[in-house]
Amino acid sequence: MAGKLTLVPTPIGNLDDITLRAIKVLGETDAILCEDTRHSGKLLAHLSISNKLQPFHQHNEHKVTDRLVSDLQAGTNYALITDAGTPGISDPGFLLVRACIEANIQVEVLPGATAIIPALVGSGFSSEKYVYLGFPPQKKGRQTFWKELADEAKTMVMCESPHRINKALKEALETFGAKRHACVAREISKLYENYHRGTTQELLSIGKEKAYKGEIVLLIEGKNQFEKRMKA
Repeated sequence: MAGKLTLVPTPIGNLDDITLRAIKVLGETDAILCEDTRHSGKLLAHLSISNKLQPFHQHNEHKVTDRLVSDLQAGTNYALITDAGTPGISDPGFLLVRACIEANIQVEVLPGATAIIPALVGSGFSSEKYVYLGFPPQKKGRQTFWKELADEAKTMVMCESPHRINKALKEALETFGAKRHACVAREISKLYENYHRGTTQELLSIGKEKAYKGEIVLLIEGKNQFEKRMKA
C-alpha cells in the first residue's frame, strides 16, 4: 500500500501557531522533509517530537524527488515542512507535489500558518479579489514585473526582502503614482508585528528615514479600489 505525502504548515513566528492536527502528523509520520534540519529540529524539540528529519530544499529538490516518490510508492509516509509557513508558497514543495500527483500518490495539505492572509486582512484593502505575486524578480524581469501590474484591478500581495523593500516602494510609486495606497506588513505573528499604511510616497519616505526590518509582505490597492476611492 502506497504511503502519503502530507504538507504541514509551521509557525511563521509565534510557536503556538501550530494546530493539534499538525502536531499529530509530525509525531506519527515516518520521516519529515525540511529546509534546514537545525531550524526544524528546534521546532520539534519545542513540540517534544522525536522524528527523522531529511533535508529537502531548493538546492536538492530536483535530485531527490524521484527517490522520495519511490519511497512513497513503497509505503513510506512523509511530512513536508519548511522553515516557516505553508510548504509550496514561495518555498520548496511544488515539484514533489506535482510528481506525487502524476504517480497517483495521495497528497494531503493541512491548513495553518501563513503571513499572506493576515497581512491581507490587516491591510484594510479589499480581500474579495486579490492576486498573490510571490517575490518580485531580483534583477532580470523586474521592470517587466511592475509594468504588467500597471492596470491590475485586484489587491496585489507580494513578499519582499527588507534589503529591497525601499526599491520596491520606489518602483510601486513610479508604476501606480504617489496617491496609490499601500501597506508594509512586518513580522506577522511575531513580537514586533507592525502595519505601515499610507500612500506609496509616504511609505517610501518612512523606509528612507528608518529602514524596514524583518519579514515583509507588501500590499498595494488595486486599480478598481483606487478609482472608487478617488471618486468618493
